[in-house]
Amino acid sequence: MELHVKRFQDFTPDELYGVMKLRVDVFVCEQKCLAPELDDRDQDAVHVWFSDEDGAQAYLRVLAPGVEHKTYPAIGRVLTSKKSRGTGLGGKLLAEGIRVTKEIYGDVPIYLEAQVYASGYYEKQGFRIVSDEFILDGIPHYKMVRPKEGEGDAL
Repeated sequence: MELHVKRFQDFTPDELYGVMKLRVDVFVCEQKCLAPELDDRDQDAVHVWFSDEDGAQAYLRVLAPGVEHKTYPAIGRVLTSKKSRGTGLGGKLLAEGIRVTKEIYGDVPIYLEAQVYASGYYEKQGFRIVSDEFILDGIPHYKMVRPKEGEGDAL
């Protein structure tokens, strides 16, 4: 697997097509989420993904503070392809997303909105649930925050 970290303007056309196709395949086709997948946030995001000879296999994006959360940078659109599920690639992807976020914004809390069924996956990487369950695009979610190093559960 090859790791990629790029801003929107640095994508090749094939890379952009590959990650957008993967996002649509997972969120729209598999999960039947009919919310707009293209939300005008990609142009300012940092995109992190793994690819192999078949194309993009796991993807997430990092958003600046003030975009998804008023104070913290956020990680979103976290997914793995059907082919790569259960291989550990998702955990590697999330670890890279955390690393990239810290590299850009420093050691600050990181925000994300997790589908309820996946909250345990995020908890393994230090994220904590900070909200009641809520519905986003027809799917149950939690708001989660990963405290900065050394703060444990304090936010």
